[in-house]
Amino acid sequence: MKTLRNIAMAVAMAFVFTSCEAQIKNPKTETVKVYGNCEMCKKTIEKAANEKGIVKADWNVDTDMLTLTYDQTKTNTDAILKKVAYAGYDSETFRAPDEAYKNLPECCQYDRPAKVSTIAENHDSHKGHDMPAAETNQNSPLFNPVYTAYFSIKDALIKSDGKTASAKASELLKAIAAAPMDKMKTEQHTLWMKIQNSLKTDAGHIAETTDVKHQRDHFASLSENLYALAKTITNGAPYYYQKCPMYDNGKGAHWLSKENTIKNPYYGSAMLSCGSTVETLK
Repeated sequence: MKTLRNIAMAVAMAFVFTSCEAQIKNPKTETVKVYGNCEMCKKTIEKAANEKGIVKADWNVDTDMLTLTYDQTKTNTDAILKKVAYAGYDSETFRAPDEAYKNLPECCQYDRPAKVSTIAENHDSHKGHDMPAAETNQNSPLFNPVYTAYFSIKDALIKSDGKTASAKASELLKAIAAAPMDKMKTEQHTLWMKIQNSLKTDAGHIAETTDVKHQRDHFASLSENLYALAKTITNGAPYYYQKCPMYDNGKGAHWLSKENTIKNPYYGSAMLSCGSTVETLK
């Protein structure tokens, strides 16, 4: 009877997993080893790897094998395993940062393999991760589509054009989703993982409405995260960090611009030249 129940459960799980696979376009399935100990590890590993509509992950506690089904036009195994490593779990490709491993609950601190290189070491040597000399820590074209869409939103808000701002925010969402994490250096990837969800949230709010006031509210927080990115990673061109002192009842708000001339996205033609450049990022 127990054997029959186990078979039934296996069939049910296979059906659920297959159903999830069906939701992923351009699917590719791979199985890789990720080290861990327990059911808590399983939840953490799968949470780090999963991405709705893009990645479905299933980690086996008994075998340490992680089965990945993903949209191969939007991500790859290396990019997924890097996220898992930053959550504290080693694979045969990437070793988690020591701090991430130490932060795991004691029951999750598995015996670490000795021969797995760190993320930084692997990034420089692993096939497919070599980067041209121009893509240094400070200057990287990897984020050009993100910056381009952001500046398009800014230009639309300068004109108080909610419809165009909404359309450009949709482009920004696509650019965020398409950011090539497998090509990012360690410090780039760490920063991106910190801000990408906030970027998605603000871009989503701007995209879902044509109400310029609502769009400007989210543009303010969107700009703060873009500033964090631009302060560390630019595309080699100067960006100007500018401030409107009047916005939000005098609390003020910032934005990024490719030109030093002030064109205020928070008030448009009503106060087009209100503001100043507070920092130049190169």
